[in-house]
Amino acid sequence: METDVASHLYTDAGGALVERKHRLRVTGGPDAGKELALELGTTLVGTHPDNDLVLTDTTVSRHHLEIRVRKDGVAVRDLDTTNGTRHGGTKLGQVVLTGPARLRVGKHTEIDVEPVDAPVPLGEWSHDRFGDVLGAGPAMRKLFSLLARVAPTDATILLNGETGTGKEAFAEAIHKASARAAGPFMVVDCGVIPKELIASELFGHVRGSFTGAAGDKRGLIEAAHGGTLFLDEIGELPIDQQPQLLRVLDKRQLRRVGDTATVDVDIRVIAATNRDLRAMVKQGTFREDLFYRLAVVRAEVPPLRERKDDIPMLAHHFAAEMGRGFDLSPSLVATLARHDWPGNVRELRNVVDRALSLGASTLDELGASSPAPAESSPPTDQAVLDLPFKEAKAALIEGFERDYLKHLLAKHKGNISRAAQEAGIDRNYIHRLVKKYDLDVERG
Repeated sequence: METDVASHLYTDAGGALVERKHRLRVTGGPDAGKELALELGTTLVGTHPDNDLVLTDTTVSRHHLEIRVRKDGVAVRDLDTTNGTRHGGTKLGQVVLTGPARLRVGKHTEIDVEPVDAPVPLGEWSHDRFGDVLGAGPAMRKLFSLLARVAPTDATILLNGETGTGKEAFAEAIHKASARAAGPFMVVDCGVIPKELIASELFGHVRGSFTGAAGDKRGLIEAAHGGTLFLDEIGELPIDQQPQLLRVLDKRQLRRVGDTATVDVDIRVIAATNRDLRAMVKQGTFREDLFYRLAVVRAEVPPLRERKDDIPMLAHHFAAEMGRGFDLSPSLVATLARHDWPGNVRELRNVVDRALSLGASTLDELGASSPAPAESSPPTDQAVLDLPFKEAKAALIEGFERDYLKHLLAKHKGNISRAAQEAGIDRNYIHRLVKKYDLDVERG
């Protein structure tokens, strides 16, 4: 399944969407200065008038080159010509170029194959939703515009956002807006699969490959063939499994555990995380090459506290889904809109459900969480056990991070450089944690 093969979309360092295309530029020979943008389909180069790029060099054949832009690069094929085509001094038959290159065509003509990048204007998003995700504020409309533009392509997307912000709902909306909508949408939660089973679950296995492998098993990646693979909590994937995933992204091939043969897979990959993968790369717990293969298009999903104007709409939407659209009082909705929602959209939905079920009218009665101040202790064991698994895990991690950071900074009297050195982590990561937990320290 090929979509948008003539151009590639990605986000640059500033988060702007950029489109990469390619062009041919004649840099040597009698036709120097001629240019041609490479478009979808096959481009022909030669001296015959029916070529797309017509040359006058008599040492160039009538039909000399066939060029096609693919997902993995620019495919160049010499059409069995008399004087041939050279790349880097080597005569070529066929090659896939993955970067800028210079070709010598015939005896005198040189042609550069060049990437050409241009910003993509997204325009205004005129709706208050993208798929099943709701949002009317500027941040959400901008995000909707970005995702709607890249959804029809096969660009790999990395969604970054806090727990409960709806990253899976975004991924499913992207899938439904893509050319793969009729294919499977396969969700893999990398944070809940036991480490010893990850390889088998992701890549599958063959009979006898390990104790208990009574038969062949197709993995979750293979099950996504023809559709979209959503890798949730990708930051939890053990580093020893990351090279195998990188191979899938690079080659669209996998090897089942215990097998020597490879299996081709046709998938679009969307990954999500609530962790800082760049910091993990610096710490050596996440591969840099895998990060860049996943983060072709990066999208930040804002927390609910940064889009409080959306809370009334979301609350009424959740109530309507439960068949109680008119049962939320204006005073309760106003109270909901003032809350910070550390558990984000997921927590809001749960609170609306409890409000409709119990008839409670205050956040204390409904059990809404509050942002933990720096002085507070971690949640009690019982409180954590009452949460869904992923929320409980996030609460424990955040409690540990907050308390560890407080102790570390107090020990070094707020000097972040010395704290980072002792902890063995990047000082920029400590800065981000300080901001995340709103700690009042002298930043060194």
